[in-house]
Amino acid sequence: QVQLVESGGGLVQPGGSLRLSCVASGSIRSIYAVAWYRQAPGKQRELVARMPRGGTTNYADSVKGRFTISRDNAENTVYLQMNSLKPEDTAVYYCNLGGSSSGGGYWGQGTQVTVSS
Repeated sequence: QVQLVESGGGLVQPGGSLRLSCVASGSIRSIYAVAWYRQAPGKQRELVARMPRGGTTNYADSVKGRFTISRDNAENTVYLQMNSLKPEDTAVYYCNLGGSSSGGGYWGQGTQVTVSS
């Protein structure tokens, strides 16, 4: 019913910036909360940022002040602007639509972000 396609990942030096995008298509039957997660090698998946239908946007402490989640409803696209990137930001990043704060919903295939000099 719903397909999510992430893009924008790649190799970047510490201190650099990337903007990830997630384009949604298919049968969108409700207004979705949107979120970004990441999973680093050998570690569990963690929530990076979540924008609920109502309420305030939430960011992981490790990315506050550096990352910004946004949404363009007209283009069915979710973004994650990442600034001042650090090596510890290296992970596969996944977008999520319609999930709760504990997961669920629709998922994209992920996009690799590598921060290294």
